[in-house]
Amino acid sequence: MLSFLWLFLAAYGAAAISGAAGFGGALLLLPLLVATVGTTEAVPLLTIAQFIGNLSRAGFGFSQIQWRPAGLFLLGAIPFSILGSVSFVALPKDTVNRGIGTAILLFILLKSLGTLKWKASPTFLILGGGSVGFLSGLVGSAGPLGAAIFLTLGLPPVAYVATEAATALAMHGAKTAVYQYYIPLDGEFWRLAGFMGLAMVLGTWSAKKVIERLPRDRFQQYVAGLLAVMAVYMVAHG
Repeated sequence: MLSFLWLFLAAYGAAAISGAAGFGGALLLLPLLVATVGTTEAVPLLTIAQFIGNLSRAGFGFSQIQWRPAGLFLLGAIPFSILGSVSFVALPKDTVNRGIGTAILLFILLKSLGTLKWKASPTFLILGGGSVGFLSGLVGSAGPLGAAIFLTLGLPPVAYVATEAATALAMHGAKTAVYQYYIPLDGEFWRLAGFMGLAMVLGTWSAKKVIERLPRDRFQQYVAGLLAVMAVYMVAHG
């Protein structure tokens, strides 16, 4: 029961951060889930918790979702998230995570120096979606990389979070189907997933109340700063 309580509180905190920044929850939850349920079930459980959390984030900001960029992103993300899910036992996840972290730090550095002039073109969104989808299926989440891509859209806070959540929702749904096919998930697993999902909804609702008051420029600075922190963590800890 104590482990359930810790997971509930951790899921609430992770959802509050994800709901405010559009990413970050998975990196906080994954180590705790591995310690609690083991590596094999941790990634599927994280995926289902994220599915519920992203459903609430997309729902709370539904009217502001930018469907065109979301659709382009998903053209690459959905098929590659399935490929990554099938492959997730085969590659060293520490190395992949460090690679993602390094790429994000480089992205932030070039963007801050004005060297990076990427714009959210259809090709950029489709290729970015494919990269994020594959890595998400492989290591459980590639939220920081997806956030860096959606940051190029220059959206207001609620629209940014809801649009990113809509794409993550589709990816996590595809991944859940793959994981359930390959990994036996019992009743205890689904009870824990539902328990954590409730915490994710509550955390997302709390975050929305905060970001509604943030100016767009300040919000983007906040997201960029949190991206840098998460990227350093990924590089350091894998």
